[in-house]
Amino acid sequence: MTATPATPEKAQFKSKQSLMDRAESFVSKLSTRNNFWHRVCSFIWLPYAFRSGIKMKRIDAQTFTAILPFKRFNRNWYNAMAGASLLANSEIAGGMYLFSNVGKDYTVVCKRLEYKFMRPCFGPAVYKVVPLQDVDELKATGAEFNFDVRLNIYQGLAVPGKGREKRVGRCEATFHVTPKLQHKDKALRGEDGAKVEGASE
Repeated sequence: MTATPATPEKAQFKSKQSLMDRAESFVSKLSTRNNFWHRVCSFIWLPYAFRSGIKMKRIDAQTFTAILPFKRFNRNWYNAMAGASLLANSEIAGGMYLFSNVGKDYTVVCKRLEYKFMRPCFGPAVYKVVPLQDVDELKATGAEFNFDVRLNIYQGLAVPGKGREKRVGRCEATFHVTPKLQHKDKALRGEDGAKVEGASE
């Protein structure tokens, strides 16, 4: 029985993880476990998200929402949700949706963010995330990729189930997703290249 040779993509990411890499992966996984750990990690690494109070909620495998509370920190001088809060938390909501799907072994960076303001928001903002691509299909390639999401933002109902939500904005974002081991391999190749160049001199 002959062994099947590893594909170039898989062989590329076989680097052994260091203690620091394993710790980073553990914290990354912990941050998406529930809102408590998300808040703890936000307090340390995302102070704006911590102060805004945004909370994530996965309803099922296909439905992901985030709720931005109508608190003083998020409001402007005429007592509506501040446009900067709606915009900034769009990136957080979209990024957390994607990060919860790709997992702890990837980095997620926002490349493009376009927000259309439709009407003032005088209550909590509800972000409903709509993926525009199949994340599992893109992950299966083993390479880095861009991922597009659309977020519909609504003003939350004062009494759940009564009335109709008003859409206050729409956002489209592009995130760049990279396997963490690919970052490490690129750094190692860069160091090796620098050593070779120094030796040649």
